[in-house]
Amino acid sequence: MARPRRFRRVAFFPEDTYFVPWGKPKCEVEEITLHIEELEAIRLKDIENLTQEECAERMQVSRQTFQNIIDDARQKVARALIEGKALRIGGGYYTTKHCRFICMDCGQQYQIHFERDKQNCPICGSEKVMCSKKAGFCKKWCRREIEKK
Repeated sequence: MARPRRFRRVAFFPEDTYFVPWGKPKCEVEEITLHIEELEAIRLKDIENLTQEECAERMQVSRQTFQNIIDDARQKVARALIEGKALRIGGGYYTTKHCRFICMDCGQQYQIHFERDKQNCPICGSEKVMCSKKAGFCKKWCRREIEKK
């Protein structure tokens, strides 16, 4: 029996989450999904220039798991660039220390682990969820989500 998958710690959420090759209609382009934790791995290693060990520590995974995550991420980005595919950023198996949500129906407070946790309570399934807005980062991110609706 395989070990249960651990959540990867993420500290960055992008403003822009969809990229399409110039001059191609969005409806005619095949999509590749880059998960939030894969984007975080690229950011830590390639933008912040951290060692693999430091990156793994920040994401709270093993060095081997970090290497697997960044290999998958770089392959997806390369395929999107070389094959002219759209790149969608979202989803994945992550958690963050920035956002705590509260369900207005069951009163449960929780951290988001999946993209869907921002829309539905993982405990009761209610759509009446709200960010507790404890961090300045969260205020900006949640406000943007509300404006999209």
